[in-house]
Amino acid sequence: MENNDELLKSVTSKAQVWLGEAYDEETRAEVKRMLDNDDKTELIEAFYKDLEFGTGGLRGIMGAGSNRMNIYTVGAATQGLANYLKEAFADLPEISVVVGHDVRNNSRKFAEIVADIFSSISSSTASVPLPSFRLPSVTSVVRAVSTSLPPTTPRNTMATKHIGQTALRLSLPTTSTSLTT
Repeated sequence: MENNDELLKSVTSKAQVWLGEAYDEETRAEVKRMLDNDDKTELIEAFYKDLEFGTGGLRGIMGAGSNRMNIYTVGAATQGLANYLKEAFADLPEISVVVGHDVRNNSRKFAEIVADIFSSISSSTASVPLPSFRLPSVTSVVRAVSTSLPPTTPRNTMATKHIGQTALRLSLPTTSTSLTT
């Protein structure tokens, strides 16, 4: 029981940060609803950890919380990658980024967030529908795709992937190295 109390205290504290002015009204309302709900299962699921960027990209259920796909978690992961690219490719005159999206739920919205963040390190950031990763005319350090998972995946699940160009042999840090936001 003590572990449950500690977990609830931790997620409640984390969720209360999301009630601040840095978050949009819709997000704050969703977090408040979870905090006010007697059943804390959804609150715990949404905040017990931070959504992790793995080998398949950033994947998760869409919604409010640090363990959900939303503009804040996508933005934080992208900012971390942008910071890494800026440092790792400081010798390049230009860091080019291609950001793609499809027609599925929130794909374009997430792609626009990703493109906005990458534009802070690159004057050559393009956001395009369904990018081909074999476009011979486009040389980029990173191609990012915001897309839903396969049709068998629940509708409220999203993924973003950041894929390095093989021609530039982009090697992202291992999981023991963090990308700082």
